[in-house]
Amino acid sequence: MYALPRAYAKASAGIARNDERYLEFSQLHKIYPTPKGPLTVVEDVNLKLRKGEFVSLIGHSGCGKSTVLTMAAGLNPISKGAIVLDGTYVEGADPERAVVFQSPNLFPWLSARENVAIGVDRVYPTASRAERQDVVEYYLERVGLVNAMNKSASEMSNGMRQRVGIARAFALSPKLLLLDEPFGMLDSLTRWELQEVLMEVWDRTKVTAVCVTHDVDEAILLADRVVMMTNGPQATIGKITEVNLPRPRTRKALLSHPDYYAYREEIIGFLEEYEHGHKKEAA
Repeated sequence: MYALPRAYAKASAGIARNDERYLEFSQLHKIYPTPKGPLTVVEDVNLKLRKGEFVSLIGHSGCGKSTVLTMAAGLNPISKGAIVLDGTYVEGADPERAVVFQSPNLFPWLSARENVAIGVDRVYPTASRAERQDVVEYYLERVGLVNAMNKSASEMSNGMRQRVGIARAFALSPKLLLLDEPFGMLDSLTRWELQEVLMEVWDRTKVTAVCVTHDVDEAILLADRVVMMTNGPQATIGKITEVNLPRPRTRKALLSHPDYYAYREEIIGFLEEYEHGHKKEAA
């Protein structure tokens, strides 16, 4: 197993103020003004994450998953309540909260190496140039781009660009990794491959992570807990399932585990209650 780069290990070695409540969503609301009056999209979301925990956030389209994520990223103002990360209130964007979107927003004229280096140069100001380069190359190697570091983003496939996006996020040594449908635009084979790339890199760093997805198998594969959202408006947390499957995980191992199908049935059962826009009433 490759040792983490020295600059990364030093940056990520701080002691958390509270490991059990490392990330906390407290009475979180998102309210938008409309011509007909205020519209509450997300209501009273309460959730605590341990340091190093990976949580999947799942629900139907329009349930507020991405709204919660962008509030955690500091990209979407919080209407009521609060998000606290390692003892500090989330206010505005910050590199300590790295985000991977469906499209990684790379500079197309820059190489993979240069795209990752932009963030690394900012978050490791006291590291030497060689140490920063070590961080860049380490994560590009981990995501399988050892032979494409100098290739421009404009020449890359969607899957390769998303690999760069994943490498860039991890290289920032973030306190929190936020993933918003990171593989949603990819074909199935590329999606499966990159899920395992993500798991392999995450397993080395154990960065606290939240991933928005609508894919049940992906949610189970990635997460320590799967958090299920009710439908919007006024969406909130409807159910939380603990995923007690061994790590490191692969898709093959997941599908052969005897408990996997019980988790899948539980999550699908919840989603089916809301599949037509509202919870089905018992007959």
